[in-house]
This record gives sequence, C-alpha cells and structure tokens, in this order.
Amino acid sequence: MTSLSEPEINEINAINEITEGKESKESKDSKSVRPPSLWRDRDYLSLWTGEAVSSLGTSMSTVAYPLLVLFATGSVARAGIVTAASMIGTVLTTLWGGVLADRISRKAMMVAAPLVQAVAVGVVALLVAHGQAPIVALAAAAGVGGLADGVRDAARFPALRRIVAKEQMAVASSQIQGRDITARFLGGPIAGVLFAVARWIPFGADAVSFLFSSLGAALIRRPLGPDRAPDQAGRGSLRADAREGLRYVAGVPFLRFIAVWTSAVNLIGGAYFLLFIAMLKYRGAGPETIGVDNSIALIGGIAGALAGPALLRRVSAKVVFLAGGWIGVVGAVMTAVCPAPWEVGCSVFLVMLVLVPLNAILQSYQVRLVPDELSGRVGSVVSFGAQALMWLGPLAAGLLADDFGPPTAGLIVAAALLPTMGIAHFVKSLDVLRTPVEEVGEYRC
Repeated sequence: MTSLSEPEINEINAINEITEGKESKESKDSKSVRPPSLWRDRDYLSLWTGEAVSSLGTSMSTVAYPLLVLFATGSVARAGIVTAASMIGTVLTTLWGGVLADRISRKAMMVAAPLVQAVAVGVVALLVAHGQAPIVALAAAAGVGGLADGVRDAARFPALRRIVAKEQMAVASSQIQGRDITARFLGGPIAGVLFAVARWIPFGADAVSFLFSSLGAALIRRPLGPDRAPDQAGRGSLRADAREGLRYVAGVPFLRFIAVWTSAVNLIGGAYFLLFIAMLKYRGAGPETIGVDNSIALIGGIAGALAGPALLRRVSAKVVFLAGGWIGVVGAVMTAVCPAPWEVGCSVFLVMLVLVPLNAILQSYQVRLVPDELSGRVGSVVSFGAQALMWLGPLAAGLLADDFGPPTAGLIVAAALLPTMGIAHFVKSLDVLRTPVEEVGEYRC
C-alpha cells in the first residue's frame, strides 16, 4: 500500500472541506425552499390577527356610515361625500407614508396610525350617541381615518416582507385578502344588527378594533426596519425621497405598467361593483336578496384566496394573469345580461374568484423585484397609482346607469375592460411573469 505525502493529504482534506461546504449549502438551500408554515410564525400571527379584528370593525363602520346618513337625511349624495372623504384621505397620504416608511420606524407607524383611526371613529360614536352627527363632522372623521390608513398601509407592505419569506409572499397575500373578504362577509350583517340596536355601536366597535391592530403590531419581535446605513444619516428631503420612488417605478417596466394598468382596472372595478347592486335592484331583488348575493360574491373571493397559492405552484403566473383577467371580463358581461338575481350573484362570484390570485401575483413579483430600502416608497407609488382614479368609478357608474339603465351601463363597463386585457397580451413589461417568482431577483436601477 502506497502512503500519501503530507501535501497530498492536505489537498484531499481541502477538497473534502469544500465538498462538505457545498453539501451543507445545498442542504440549507433545499430547506429554504420549504419555509415553515406562516401559521407557526408568531410575528405573522400577531400582525394577521390584529388586522383581522380591525378589518371586521372597519367592515362594520363602512356599512354603518351610509346607513347613518341615509336614515338621517335620505340623501345618497351626502353618503357619497363621507365615502369620498375617506378615499381621498388615503390617496393623499399614500405617497408620503411610503417615504416615511423608508425613513422612520415602520413598527411605530403601524402602532400609531390605528390609534389615530380609533380616536377618529370614536368621536363619531360619541356624536351619534348624543344625537349629533352633522355631515361635516362625519366627513372630517372619515377623512382623518383615511389619512391614517394611508400611513399604516405604506408601512405595512415593507414590514410584511421583513416577516414573510419572499417565497411565501403569494401565500401571505392570498391569506390576507381572504381574511379581509371574510371580514366584509361578516361585517355587513353584524353592522345591520348592531345599528338596529343602537346607531353608535358599530362605530364604537370599530374604534375598539383599531386598538387590536395597534397591539398586534406592537407585539411583533422582528426588526421591521428601515435599516440605516452610515452614509444615509444626512439624506435629502421628503420630496427627494418621493421622487426617488417615482423614478424607480418609472425605470422598472413591470412596475411602471402595473401602476398604470391597475389604475384603469380599479376605476372600472369601482364602477362595476356599484352597478352590481344597481343591477340587482333593477332585476327586482329586495334588500335580503342583495345581501345574499353580496355574500355569494364574497365567497368567491374566499375561494380564490384558498385556491390561489396551489394554482400558482402549478401554472405559470403569466397564464394565470391573462386567463384570470379574461374570466373576469366574462363575469362582468354576465352581470349585465343575466336576468335572474341569483345569476347576477354567481357572475360576481366568478369575478371575485379570479381577483384574489391576480392580486397575489402582482404583489409577490413586486416583493421580489424591489430592494428593501426602497420598498416603502415604491410600494406607495404603486398603491397611489392603483387608487388615484378609483373614486371616479362610482361617479361614472351612477351617471351611466341614470342615462342608459343598469344593463347598458354594465355592458359599457365590461367593454372598457377589453382594451385593458388586450394590451396585456402585447406588452413586454409582463414578460417577467414567465419566470417563476422564486427565480426573480432584485432590480437595481
């Protein structure tokens, strides 16, 4: 037997160390492919549970606001003013909230913003309890709540990506959307019952629910950022940060397209969901039937949240995006032409079924592309684009329905979806969806 020299032994040992290192790395990589269930993550559960209670409370006050105005004044226009005040408040703070989320403690923002919302809706509860609820006060409270909501949402997205592994973002997005849809499913009927007992109770319940959201954020143990590098101590103004977020979105084709595309789709969607209710009334449905059909639609959203992650594991995101969009167009047409109220409900079930997976796709790819230090600003720019025109949808739907009737208005809205889906087949900006999400890397401008 030939003995090995010391240099040869050292060389073999070095090779073994390299091989063992590769095997160890591959083992770690294979484990990272299958992270533990989100339901076993304490921080995720704290955030999810707190926001679940808050979402249920908000769903109750969302129904209670128009009920209060309609019962007090009989004016639909005044009820619209209160709703618009909340939406405008959210839009106003979305961009600046994103800038703040990349500058100051995201956790502090997520703890403080719900407390502001609790105070705002708590004031409404007190006013209603004392029989004094002028429209100006209601609109002001809704506007303040919307301002705080824009700040909270701006911090929540970059914070969530610190809690959830990138590979699980589609699952988390589906779970969160399913949670919020379920809250709306339960919140409407509960609000009606509580409103009948005493008109202030839904608002008081919403005020308490915001405390749970604040507590859930406070219990998160992970650092949520932002991380501060030494060379960022003297960074520029808030406006400069906002421009940086805008430049980044403009420089990434996928994000640029999504910011514009979702703006158009949400405008049409705002019109569609108002016409859904108008269509049911036009078809002879009473309040009870409208409530049942609304529940059917929300069940579609819950089903989409449950099926979405499994679907995205088996089918290309580009295929799911395009097919889901066209299924949504078909559902919108069915809403306009179906003669029976239950058929109208089933058509909206179809739309909601595909809406949740579409949103999960967009969010999961956005998370993979955007660096953490820009996530607040970039997420807010995209959200601002998505919400900027939404308030026009209900106004347009009302005008169309008054002039042409709900069925014709519904067909016009469905037709407006055709170019939005048609263009998705030809833009190269969506080519990134052909790449599995786990293989998408950060984009550095």
